[in-house]
Amino acid sequence: MKEKYYISTAIAYTSGKPHIGNTYEVVLADSIARYKRLKGFDVYFQTGTDEHGEKIEIKAREAGITPKEYVDKVASEIKNIWDIMNTSYDKFVRTTDENHERIVQKIFKKMYDQDDIYLGEYKGLYCVPCESFWTESQLVNSKCPDCGRDVEEKVEEAYFFRLSKYQDRLIKYIENHPEFIQPESRKNEMINNFIKPGLQDLCVSRTSFDWGISVNFDLKHIIYVWLDALTNYITNIGYDPDGSSEEFESCWPADLHLIGKDIIRFHTIYWPCFLMSLDLPLPKQVFGHPWLLMADGKMSKSKGNVIYADDLVQKYGVDAVRYYLLHEIPFSNDGVLSNDLLVERINGDLVNILGNLVNRTIAMAKKYFEGNLTNKKVNEDVDHELIVMVNDLEDKIEKKMNSLEIGAAIDEIFEVLRRSNKYIDETTPWVLAKDETKLERLETVLYNLIESIRVCAVFLEPFLPDTSNNILEQINTDNNSFEFNKNVIYKLNTPVILFQRIEVSK
Repeated sequence: MKEKYYISTAIAYTSGKPHIGNTYEVVLADSIARYKRLKGFDVYFQTGTDEHGEKIEIKAREAGITPKEYVDKVASEIKNIWDIMNTSYDKFVRTTDENHERIVQKIFKKMYDQDDIYLGEYKGLYCVPCESFWTESQLVNSKCPDCGRDVEEKVEEAYFFRLSKYQDRLIKYIENHPEFIQPESRKNEMINNFIKPGLQDLCVSRTSFDWGISVNFDLKHIIYVWLDALTNYITNIGYDPDGSSEEFESCWPADLHLIGKDIIRFHTIYWPCFLMSLDLPLPKQVFGHPWLLMADGKMSKSKGNVIYADDLVQKYGVDAVRYYLLHEIPFSNDGVLSNDLLVERINGDLVNILGNLVNRTIAMAKKYFEGNLTNKKVNEDVDHELIVMVNDLEDKIEKKMNSLEIGAAIDEIFEVLRRSNKYIDETTPWVLAKDETKLERLETVLYNLIESIRVCAVFLEPFLPDTSNNILEQINTDNNSFEFNKNVIYKLNTPVILFQRIEVSK
């Protein structure tokens, strides 16, 4: 039996087309899911869309269509971009799915029956775009602290979840599970800024709009965003208050919720308390990833600096964009995207280091041995360093991936690629080829290079899946072992350019 691994992204809000910053999250999750599959796990990777709320109702009205027509269109657009980015999700969920809506109603009723939800009245300052209530003290310059927009005072009857009931239990859990919230800075922020000052009971229903899941025992109420949205992580794997499926029992708790740092409060405060109310285990880890910024700051339509993934892919290719997103955004700090930096990475890393190594190695093997290579084992000291680096790669990558340092994991692969390029300069195959007594040494050198390339290609699959497959096709192998193999017979195919150099002037 393979070990189960459940990873999810946050579900994307269907208010509009996702920009490249939104797309980063699903690519990041995909790289982790692919890596876990490579390592032999039975992976379940879930993503999808959050489709209810007042904001959607307003946008649909402005567009002259029904809310369902509106979210159908946007959800399709989001799914299409996730597919363009070659993400290997197992399920694309929607909160308008009939099963999700049915189970959310049952969850609400269960919480109500055990007095974790009660009826009251809400008076507060409300931000429509964020669908969040705020107190006066939480505002920044009298505006929403999350998006900076105006808030409006609202008074309405509402159901509340007893968040305060679980405060002490939540603090104890976080303190006893230091790995639960990552990075560390986010954990400290949640405890000191939000939990310890005192949790207020949470509004979980609204009556001022209609687009959402109704409370089935009080139909004028619509179940409010976070109880609807967050529960997608369990409703779609078979959770049911009346008896859950085998899939749920095998999948839950999730190993990793991968989310943007701007919604970590909801995932590390509201969500754990909901789960405690349902008497369910908490997810093993919530990682609040950084943002992808433009050189002039956060992307916004008003600034005119929004970039979309499909436009970048059309210009540079899927794997080039994936490489930039995964390599250039640090573990805990915001990353910056610009065309200049993207082109620099393509030319410097993908063309010079990776592409040239693969192309010239295969070309030399075709030229000197018609692409037929065996290991003649005519070794010199310089071979040992390369082979040791190749064999150490698995442990180095594992360490980085376990701490979610994806860019650093890719760096480990490129260190071996750099060392392989240096190895060519040290062994000078073109000089060996001129001496018939050195042909077995030459074949050993080229064999060593092909094995180094093969192992690197295997480890590149989670990050650059098409490129990995392309390399393995060129060296004509389906061998996906992680170690340097000494006794393979290679019959190489014709070399093909992996990445085209981009002329900066153009």
